Amino acid sequence: MALVTSSLPFLPYGRQAIDETDVAAVVEALRSDLLTTGPRVEAFERALAERLGVRHVIAVSNGTAALHAAYHAVGVGSGDTVVVPAITFLATANAARFLDAEARFADVGADDGLLAADLLERALADGGPVRAVAPVHLTGRPVDLDGVAAVARAHGAAVIEDACHALGATYRGAPIGACSRSDAAVLSFHPVKHVTTGEGGAIATNDDTIARRARRFRSHGMVHDAASLESPSPGPWYYEQQELGYNYRITDLQCALGSSQLRRLDDFLARRRALAARYDTLLAEVPHVRPIARGPEGAESAWHLYAVLIDFAAVGRTRGEVMLALRERGIGSQVHYIPVPAQPYYRRRGADPARFPGALRYYERTLSLPLFPALRDDDPDRVVAALAAVLAEGADHSR
Repeated sequence: MALVTSSLPFLPYGRQAIDETDVAAVVEALRSDLLTTGPRVEAFERALAERLGVRHVIAVSNGTAALHAAYHAVGVGSGDTVVVPAITFLATANAARFLDAEARFADVGADDGLLAADLLERALADGGPVRAVAPVHLTGRPVDLDGVAAVARAHGAAVIEDACHALGATYRGAPIGACSRSDAAVLSFHPVKHVTTGEGGAIATNDDTIARRARRFRSHGMVHDAASLESPSPGPWYYEQQELGYNYRITDLQCALGSSQLRRLDDFLARRRALAARYDTLLAEVPHVRPIARGPEGAESAWHLYAVLIDFAAVGRTRGEVMLALRERGIGSQVHYIPVPAQPYYRRRGADPARFPGALRYYERTLSLPLFPALRDDDPDRVVAALAAVLAEGADHSR
């Protein structure tokens, strides 16, 4: 790893924003009687449901657990197929495999990395019936939910939004997570996300059955409610395991932090949007670099990431060289994501990355720059100046 030569603070591509109100909330939870499965879990779920405008929120231990539970709750099982975009984090596909279902990949736009209706139609025509489709709101930009959902419904598939990047985003006036066009949406509260619980996730849905199945799944498949038991209850200790579930519970400590963070979500979003606007202005002057396409009309990004497309061949440097040179200047960066069909596990299962030219073209050019609420007003200037200098050095060397 290259040494950091800048005297300025290192800027990672993302990080949490914790203040004293968050610390106080967690300390209060630590001093309470219940550290898990207590009132703070339900309070966080209620607050999040109100924010999203959705009937049910089921908080779980992480975003991957949320995907697993959501797929299960809509009936994905052995022998089924879930369509996921080729550009996403591994968990979107892996959660289908956890249920012994297959992940079938759909190509994405070369300039935005997003699933679109025509690309979904092509993937759905490439094989047998599909149980569910999981559109991903990559970097915080909503996909065209009207188009994608219409295609999925025409093929009898459930729609599970992977909204792990998109808390606070909107699509045609509705919050992402309201599930106005989907069966469920999945959120993540990892530290680099808009709101953090350390680790954590949630399933949002307006469907009572999906909510009931997800809640049962997160706690070993157990049922305590007398009205839901298959046999009469002999006493207050009694419970039944009615299906196979997991221990995907989230703690009161985490939910205390999440509730505190959620109260500042609007501030976080405003800050991210202001920083993104500054990046847009500055990058307009940098050759061979442009922001990724913004997504469909009527959508507002939550700005989880600020990703750009760089013509590395034109500047005469590889992406690895650029990332290392930025790190030497105190600037972190990341790639979101390697196409999942290119991963050895999925290649061994028959995936061919060459069948996804949009994903490959997007991947070969993308780079995520620092974006988080604690960035200073002039930090985007520093980042873009460093990037421009690194790319200019490459162009000079290639002459």
